[in-house]
Amino acid sequence: MKLVTAIIKPFKLDDVREALSGVGVQGVTVSEVKGFGRQKGHTELYRGAEYVVDFLPKVKLEIAIPSDRIEAVIEAITGAANTGKIGDGKIFVSALEQVVRIRTGETGEEAI
Repeated sequence: MKLVTAIIKPFKLDDVREALSGVGVQGVTVSEVKGFGRQKGHTELYRGAEYVVDFLPKVKLEIAIPSDRIEAVIEAITGAANTGKIGDGKIFVSALEQVVRIRTGETGEEAI
């Protein structure tokens, strides 16, 4: 089992959700987060004063999936979230040792 964590631009969330549904993903956890990468934020003008926005708004997706479906999920996210511009985001894949469904007590892939 794998845990896929993706950081994407907020306006791409609906496209990514549809793409994930298309490859059979049944559950996604979404969080609104802030951060920066190579772009290091940007400057904006407000009432004549220039100020720096250090942390940009992003959306963090967390998806628990069976190991054999990892490539399809990565392709779905990259295809739907790609704008070709800096700040499109990142995908992190980590091993998931154990999953337990609290209501039924199911464990492993059955709990996903």
